[in-house]
Amino acid sequence: MKIALFSGLLASFGMIAASSLSHADVGNGGFFIDGSVGRTRLNKNFDGNFYFNDTSDTGYVVNAGYRWALNPSIAIGIEGGYARIGHFDPNGSVDFILRPAELSGLNVGVNAHINISPRWYASVRGGYFRGDVKGSYIVSVQLPQIDVDGTSDKYYAGAGVGYNFAENMSIGLNFDRYRADLGKLNFSPYQTSISAEYRF
Repeated sequence: MKIALFSGLLASFGMIAASSLSHADVGNGGFFIDGSVGRTRLNKNFDGNFYFNDTSDTGYVVNAGYRWALNPSIAIGIEGGYARIGHFDPNGSVDFILRPAELSGLNVGVNAHINISPRWYASVRGGYFRGDVKGSYIVSVQLPQIDVDGTSDKYYAGAGVGYNFAENMSIGLNFDRYRADLGKLNFSPYQTSISAEYRF
């Protein structure tokens, strides 16, 4: 439902922006804000006793930053923001009641925006991800579960393609991977999302 709503908003955004198109080259330097929403997926096994098996959720990311244009086609910059990765329910081969895992956090990194043509672009991003990890796990059927609630200092990385509707507006399709480790909750979820960006 959230994805359908966001898709509709992006379509409306695109039609409005398309009415202001010109044939000039699209620049991509300066300040920007962007947001994305999509499906996150997690597949992780823990010692054969407890695992998250292909669970998915709706995740979103909000970023802001600045890029320096190296030429009319390429800009590189810095970014920072917040990512809500998801809420994942456990499955297991033992009869334990385990807490669902939750992952969100702050990201700071670098990005590049490359115009393949005046309208189409490719992007890459990556950097530091401070994840807020919540959940639980077991190490043996003879021992009680271990609850986890803390932070992890790992990384994120991603790539995308998209369309520049105007000099300062674009939408895209992205694939991002996040890494978070805390105790035996060692996560590498990925997110496939649609995004919108506004450049000042």
